[in-house]
Amino acid sequence: MNADQTRSSAQALAEGRKALLQAGDLHGQALRDALADRVEAWLAARAAELGVGDGSGFALVAVGSLGRREMVGYSDLDLVLVHDDRNRDRLSDVADGFWYPIWDAGIGLDHSVRSIPEAMKVAREDVTAALGLLDARFVAGDEDLAALMISSVRGLWRAEARMRLPEVIDSARARWDRTGEIAHRAEPDLKNGRGGLRDIQLLDALAFAQLTDGLGRLDPGRAESPLRTAYRDLLAVRTELHLVAGRARDQVRAQDADEIAAALDVGDRFDLARVISRAARTTSYAVDAGFRTAQNAVGKRGLSKLRRMPMRRPLDEGVVEHSGEVVLAKNATPSSDPGLVLRVASASARNSLPINGQALARLANYAPPIPEPWSAEDLSDLLVLLASGDELVGAVEALDAMGLWETIVPEWPVVRDLPPRDAVHSWTVDRHLLETVAHAGSLTTSVARPDLLLLGALLHDIGKGRGGDHSVVGAELVGPIADRFGLWPDDRRILVELVRHHLLLPAVVTRRDVSDPETIAWVAEKVGGDRVLVELLGALSEADSRATGPGVWNDWKATLVGGLVERVIDHLGGREIPQPEPLGAEVLALAEAGGFQVHTERGDGPNMTKVTMIAPDRSGVLSKMSAVLALADLQAHAATVRTHAGSAVDTFVVMPTFGSPSDPVLLRQRLAAAVDGGFDVHGALAKRTAERGSTGRVGRAAVPGSRIAAAPRVRWLAADQPGLELLELRARDDAGLLARVTVELEKSGVDIAWATVATMGATAVDTFCLALPDTSDAARESVAAAVLSVC
Repeated sequence: MNADQTRSSAQALAEGRKALLQAGDLHGQALRDALADRVEAWLAARAAELGVGDGSGFALVAVGSLGRREMVGYSDLDLVLVHDDRNRDRLSDVADGFWYPIWDAGIGLDHSVRSIPEAMKVAREDVTAALGLLDARFVAGDEDLAALMISSVRGLWRAEARMRLPEVIDSARARWDRTGEIAHRAEPDLKNGRGGLRDIQLLDALAFAQLTDGLGRLDPGRAESPLRTAYRDLLAVRTELHLVAGRARDQVRAQDADEIAAALDVGDRFDLARVISRAARTTSYAVDAGFRTAQNAVGKRGLSKLRRMPMRRPLDEGVVEHSGEVVLAKNATPSSDPGLVLRVASASARNSLPINGQALARLANYAPPIPEPWSAEDLSDLLVLLASGDELVGAVEALDAMGLWETIVPEWPVVRDLPPRDAVHSWTVDRHLLETVAHAGSLTTSVARPDLLLLGALLHDIGKGRGGDHSVVGAELVGPIADRFGLWPDDRRILVELVRHHLLLPAVVTRRDVSDPETIAWVAEKVGGDRVLVELLGALSEADSRATGPGVWNDWKATLVGGLVERVIDHLGGREIPQPEPLGAEVLALAEAGGFQVHTERGDGPNMTKVTMIAPDRSGVLSKMSAVLALADLQAHAATVRTHAGSAVDTFVVMPTFGSPSDPVLLRQRLAAAVDGGFDVHGALAKRTAERGSTGRVGRAAVPGSRIAAAPRVRWLAADQPGLELLELRARDDAGLLARVTVELEKSGVDIAWATVATMGATAVDTFCLALPDTSDAARESVAAAVLSVC
């Protein structure tokens, strides 16, 4: 065949492929097979024309989509010409004889020419190339040569996969950083995104090296994998995407989605989005589990077998860390511990650890619903989870994959995988809600009620997907949710109004003059004169905007919203000044009796205890009381600090980190020894903290690796008593925070007249009434800096 005839045949290939795509009578695997058959037939015929057959020393091998027989419309041809180095004088002519006709026909081509040693060298040096060569499949020419190359490359991968696993994982994560997640993106990348086709192919490569489970495509002897449905769904969508777009494309655009959905007979674009998201969730979960399995398999070779078994590190009641995962403690009984699900999730988020698959399965099979209304402890565990920044997403996704998250928020299935209805949103509705919570986590120290901010962020769009105004529908849904969570009536009201008006401030700043007194008065009327609510609306507006998409929140909008919030609060009389709580008659009598006393009584929740500690009033007594409680693994959720009749009278509402509250007799002994100087309670607490690391039960230190963390804040308020000033601290809580802060206040030479302490989930909102020896601005700045240094 001469050059013109060759070009003509290649053009016929291109036109034939185009005709197949335009005919519209083939879809799915039938279309992919027809495309592959047509291409392979041409390549085989061309090989015969070039004298490339058995024993020729040349073989044409397909990789990529043709190698997998997954050609989707406008896929490029990925071809490797393998040679045995005997006929180098013909090599250039043979290569040109394949490549040029394909180029001339306008068909996309990714090509290479390799001897077997060269293929091995490339596979050894480039992990992406090594993974690609695993898909190699003989097409034409010397079949024995092709088989030798394929077996050599696969043998090399089996031998080196364990050593190259870190490189494989790093490469995948870098790809995810570039392309994002599929499951929650409005316009996902089906091929390269997290949870996409490349990830399933990567799992197959690891399975081929016996490091984890995959589809079994590279090893036909493997059993059918549950990933196959996800893979087929994603491949089917990508096939139709090429047909609809009329070109090679991996990103599903909103304008193409309805047509793709109709071709696949899955409804509309919203139904299609759910199909894609479900497949991507399955894949993402499998990849996370597969990477952990592979890493554990690598760690069990050679000398590592002789290492001691990893320790089980306690994280929470019934929850421990083992081999880098959150697992259930040996004595945990999910069937009789409804709150265990929340403790597992919050431990996962605050420690940046994945939840073990078997632990999730046990919880899904045996954990009962949380009794309604929730206890204060259960609500606190939910708030700790929500305050974990971006780490909360993985924990919630793990629960949702097993059907556990909807037992916590039964309204969730309606917004799960629900695509946005406008292009400005980057995420599906469920992921947008979690992203809003993550951004709200960085604002918890800027509001008086961080707990309501986090709950509002989680639920502000819960009314979407139900028809009507989602703010109004959401407000109707949130009332019963608040009742279920056990909120007090006034908190319930604020949460309902927060959801109802979550779009109020952004709408006002873009449509009205925010400096106009009439605008300010109108907003104040809309929020019912509630200063707490308008502050929360300002913070939620920022979190919601940041979670919507790039550029939605900017300095201009921040200035307008922040200015409006301050003007409305001023219009309503300014922020409320905290007041000390009065002491009851029983506590007053105990104080008048003097000496060292510790009394305990049952608190509002099942694991809450009210501890009243009395000691002679002297410098440092509050910090020592706080340290005694922290050393006993008692987390203070609230406290009232007063003096009476020469005694310090401090009442704490505490919850044990593990087990039951400590014996009050032991607490009294430690308190007396600490105050009298016979026991260095602060040193003991510091030593214990160093030994355990920074994991506590609730609140704890900032989440390792989280990109979103709330900055501690201190502000001075005017006290209504002469000679006294109020210092308000908002900071991420941990078991020893109160002890550390009061030590710094004592070192600064100030007297603490009274204090109120509150922990709202993971955020401490503490107010100290101080008598300052020096009331200058510099002195106050020094005190504030000292407090912030230990937060």
